[in-house]
Amino acid sequence: MSVRGDAARTISVALLSVTALVAQERPLPDQESFLREVRTRLQTDSSLQRSYIYVETRREQKLDGRGRVQQESVKVYESYPGLPGEERWERLISENGRPRAASDLEKEMRDRQKKAEALAREATEQPAKQQARQQREYATQRREFDAVLDDLFLVYDIRMERRESINQHETILFSLTPRPNTKPRTREGSQMKTFAVRAWVSESDRELVRVDAEAIDTLSMRFGLLARLHKGAMLSFLRTKVNDEVWLPSRVSYNGSARVGLVAVLRRSGTSEFSGYRKFSVDTSTTYQPPTP
Repeated sequence: MSVRGDAARTISVALLSVTALVAQERPLPDQESFLREVRTRLQTDSSLQRSYIYVETRREQKLDGRGRVQQESVKVYESYPGLPGEERWERLISENGRPRAASDLEKEMRDRQKKAEALAREATEQPAKQQARQQREYATQRREFDAVLDDLFLVYDIRMERRESINQHETILFSLTPRPNTKPRTREGSQMKTFAVRAWVSESDRELVRVDAEAIDTLSMRFGLLARLHKGAMLSFLRTKVNDEVWLPSRVSYNGSARVGLVAVLRRSGTSEFSGYRKFSVDTSTTYQPPTP
């Protein structure tokens, strides 16, 4: 490399270092007011995704006792906003690299279209009834979510740490450490006590960008059989800003082991990657048309 190239590279590194230093020296915002604003913007992923079609690629790996991959499956889904009374509707479009038959996908879409049109007729005939039901469902979901948020701020000692850049977006890093002897009201709050968390929040938008969680104790769960998620399990969530208007899930990953029943130990790692977000509008003539490639 030439002397001129070396000099340019040295100057660039120096400028980047100075920029990072200035960002760290700039006082962090007041934590209490910052978190208050963050809370007003927090929503569930399902509500954030409600107006979007997207593609989700789910990859799951079965691991041996040394963490080596024994088996892997990859499934790709198209996910659509749900009809009244349901969360989402999704259809499997490929598995382990093998696309499903076009005739099967078309039949699923036709059946879905018929169901959507039937609900549209019902809404036309009894609009007040359907609207009241939707309002009740939303109010219930909001109460439940607010209760979980109350538990989050009860369970965790939250500390503002520093600024960090994620995908060229400036964020503030928070550490969340479970407090001893707390008594959360929700099932989710009880589970929080098992995890130490780091969260990155957009400084400009006050929106969650990334969350990393590590199990610091064994978590007992019930899924038909008694199951115990082992200490050391890792969970990670990453969001991206879509259409310069909303932060939506980009990648979810997990790694850990669990004992199911009395003897079976399952070791798994996996990811879900979200792509192809497209705004979705519903009417009786265009409901649930497949996205263009």
